[in-house]
Amino acid sequence: MADGMSLSGFMDWIVDRNPGETEFHQAVYEVARNVVPFVQEYPVYAKIRVLERMAEPDRVISFRVVWADDSNELHVNRGYCVQFNNSIGPYKGGIRFHPSVNQSVLKFLGFEQTLKNSLTGLPMGGGKGGADFDPKGRSQHEIMKFCQSFMTELYRHIGATIDVPAGDIGVGAREIGYMFGQYKRLTNAFEGVLTGKGLEYGGSLLRPEATGYGAVYFLEDMLGHRGDAIDGKRAAISGSGNVACHAAEAILQHGGRPVTLSDSSGFVHDPAGITQEKLDWVKEHKKQRGNRISAYVDQFPGAEFRSGARPWGVPCEVALPCATQNELLADDAGQLLQNGCIAVSEGANMPCTAEAVDAFQEARICFAPGKASNAGGVAMSGLEMSQNAARLYRDENDLAGALRTIMRDIHAACVRHGEAGGGYVDYVKGANIAGFKKVADAMLAFGVV
Repeated sequence: MADGMSLSGFMDWIVDRNPGETEFHQAVYEVARNVVPFVQEYPVYAKIRVLERMAEPDRVISFRVVWADDSNELHVNRGYCVQFNNSIGPYKGGIRFHPSVNQSVLKFLGFEQTLKNSLTGLPMGGGKGGADFDPKGRSQHEIMKFCQSFMTELYRHIGATIDVPAGDIGVGAREIGYMFGQYKRLTNAFEGVLTGKGLEYGGSLLRPEATGYGAVYFLEDMLGHRGDAIDGKRAAISGSGNVACHAAEAILQHGGRPVTLSDSSGFVHDPAGITQEKLDWVKEHKKQRGNRISAYVDQFPGAEFRSGARPWGVPCEVALPCATQNELLADDAGQLLQNGCIAVSEGANMPCTAEAVDAFQEARICFAPGKASNAGGVAMSGLEMSQNAARLYRDENDLAGALRTIMRDIHAACVRHGEAGGGYVDYVKGANIAGFKKVADAMLAFGVV
């Protein structure tokens, strides 16, 4: 950044250049408030304007996606490919299909992804993609047609050493399969251009579990750093998809008791605890798109469903927001603190608002930002990329050990850069500076490009 530029000056510059992109502004501010003082302390970064360059994507591509539904009616959606920064490796980030997808959302996710991927220690840059397509209520044939039309444009911009997308909200193994098939059809090349693939055609074991497990591993390390453990603690978890269910599973494995799951209709509270048997039912139930978590209470008496509410008012010792961005507000943070919550590990991308994060930090509880705590998913994607590149297969025990080591190393990096005295670690600061420094040093080595 320019010599002497303040945080407010930098953010004014960001807002002026990116009008109306509120999610992107929020993501940049969350990083800049830690990184600006660091840059001012090390003028070499300021001199070549590393932070300004890092906050500007390499390219943002938008394109038309036309497809026909089962009634042969044509629809026009908008697709995006945001390639943010490839200083330490090929662009890497998920593809999201959701009506809320726009340039601001994908730029926020791509910027966040750059630092998250840096923290893993693997050679991956940051990117993101998606479309404002809503898969809910669509037939399998309609989803296939959309995925094929989307990939017909996207394939021009990706490649195993260029940009390697994965899944995200609205994009699971089925959608990845349709897109990979279309990529192969268009290019006549079988290469590791997508991750989250099926095991039959180059996917990796443990990919479905990695994000949720990783968030719990990071929680375990935070508590362990304070001489505490997950064992015996109640966990409030939002979401009921892949990340939430596997986070709940990992909580059980560590002796904790998950007590909530949610979706857009509300949340279920099971004071007795969500056991593995109950989780297996949820996983099967949610495989069918459109099935709601409210059916849990019919299956398991003793639980209650709260319509239109979020789970943060339930008494718990630990919380894992695993649904979507800005789902945990300042009032929710206050409720969690009042009810005795001592640790929060983000399983989604930026699920806590800036005001909620401030509340957790002022209370000096353990708080893990998503770029650190939910990095397990992209770490496993990176390991899938390496398996594809080497035409090798790694077994489950090998991958489980690698994931645990990566999450432990991320925690150590956050502690190293986030020690704040009195035994407290500012994990937000630690993650931001550790992630920034690796990317910045690479950009410094490249010169002005």
